[in-house]
Amino acid sequence: MAGEVAIDSGEKRLNELGYKQELRREMTLFKTLAISFSTMTLFTGITPLYGSSLRYTGPASLVWGWVVVSFFTWFVGFAMAEICSSFPTTGSLYFWAAHLAGPVWGPLASWCCAWLEAIGLIAGIGTQAFAGSQVLQSIILLCTGTNKGGGYLTPRWLFLLMYIGLTFIWAVLNTFALEVIAFLDLISMWWQVIGGTVIVIVLPLVAKTTQPASYVFTHFETAPEATGIRSSAYAAILSLLVSQYSLYGYDAAAHLTEETKGADKNGPIAILSSIGIITVFGWAYILALTFSIQDFSYLFDPSNETAGTFVPAQILFDAFHGRYGSSAGAVALLFVIWGSFFFGGLSITTSAARVVYALSRDRGVPLSSVWRRVHPRHRVPSNAVWLCAAACALLGLPILWINVVFTAITSIATIGWVGGYAVPIFARMVMREEDFSPGPFYLRRASRPVCLVAFLWICYTCTVFLLPTAYPISAGNFNYAPVALGACLGLIGLWWVLDARRWFKGPVRNIDDPQKDGGGDGVRNNGNKV
Repeated sequence: MAGEVAIDSGEKRLNELGYKQELRREMTLFKTLAISFSTMTLFTGITPLYGSSLRYTGPASLVWGWVVVSFFTWFVGFAMAEICSSFPTTGSLYFWAAHLAGPVWGPLASWCCAWLEAIGLIAGIGTQAFAGSQVLQSIILLCTGTNKGGGYLTPRWLFLLMYIGLTFIWAVLNTFALEVIAFLDLISMWWQVIGGTVIVIVLPLVAKTTQPASYVFTHFETAPEATGIRSSAYAAILSLLVSQYSLYGYDAAAHLTEETKGADKNGPIAILSSIGIITVFGWAYILALTFSIQDFSYLFDPSNETAGTFVPAQILFDAFHGRYGSSAGAVALLFVIWGSFFFGGLSITTSAARVVYALSRDRGVPLSSVWRRVHPRHRVPSNAVWLCAAACALLGLPILWINVVFTAITSIATIGWVGGYAVPIFARMVMREEDFSPGPFYLRRASRPVCLVAFLWICYTCTVFLLPTAYPISAGNFNYAPVALGACLGLIGLWWVLDARRWFKGPVRNIDDPQKDGGGDGVRNNGNKV
């Protein structure tokens, strides 16, 4: 009819699924891609784990490990893009799990997926805050004279304050309207693309000597005297952790689908584009660092200029100090890397708040009525933002007492975040094809084999992050992730058995009459109304 405003395809599908359009749908494909890219981030996965992965087996396993992990990541990305196209909702993974698993298993699948995702995302904020503080610690150390020149190495209490300070800043920024976050994430995308290009090109050119290609691509060297690991195969598995930790987070585009124009098409595009960009730039960054190594053993020496705490910082220092006799260039590039952590934490906070908001909207969190409130002016889930920030701050408190906080937080983030991917992918793989209502992005006959490979890869990834990372095992190097994650999941499982299974039914529609609200004929799942 003349004068009638056409409804957005993503909003139309949202109405069909039983939800009102409550959040502002103002995000373009490019803005959604920027936030998804910022959540994955070019530097934040590789930089903090580069040193430990390099030490396990030397450069070859690290370099080729990125290629192997990238290959399997594409299977996960394609599986998730197909589901995202069919279910463009802020609840994303747990909403997908509920509808794909069917009316019998849907509530349990939704419950498990939602809590895995929430735990993973909140821990993900912690990984960014910790590693960002680590980079800032190296900047302060180099600016005050280096470890050899009496530089200032931040004590534990100050490190914790930096960690909490970053978390607080991200929460404040996420309290503003989403267009503010989108603008910052556009800056983040260009920051990382331009900054990453500069580092990849400049670092090998500045380094006085570069390693030969034979060393970078073929040298395999274990370090049992340092790691305690004598099995080459086991060391090689651990060396891939840097890649497995780096190549996820692309589901951020799915969390923003209720705020994205044409989300049933643009959500999948943003997911796959993020993977493609990170795959290329991430490998280039690894190669730039590895080619620029001056003295392998010196990188880990506790008496070196960075106190042996941060291998990438030492590589940058060796390159610039060796060429110019100054650490100014290294500090400048470290600031570029720190900016990546800042923008990454900001984006992950955005995603975490959307998951908590969506779960609260479906009454799956204690005090749901508080956390599902939307800011009256900015139309963002501000209460959920501050809940995530507070939980992240508490997660960092052990920094004051133990040295393995980052290992534990990283493992929890990866297992929770990636483990959440497994539930809807498995449900999609085993459901009847005629019960699936595809969106514009549809894999057709390739769907089941793609989902199978993706599911098996996720299971492998979660398993290796539970393994000990050093021997002999002691209180100082014990991987606390199985204990912490086991306690959380145990409590959540107990809550389900004793209480939640009686009232939690998965996503709760907030449109009573989809026809009246502009939707379709209601959401269908295996032939039944939900």
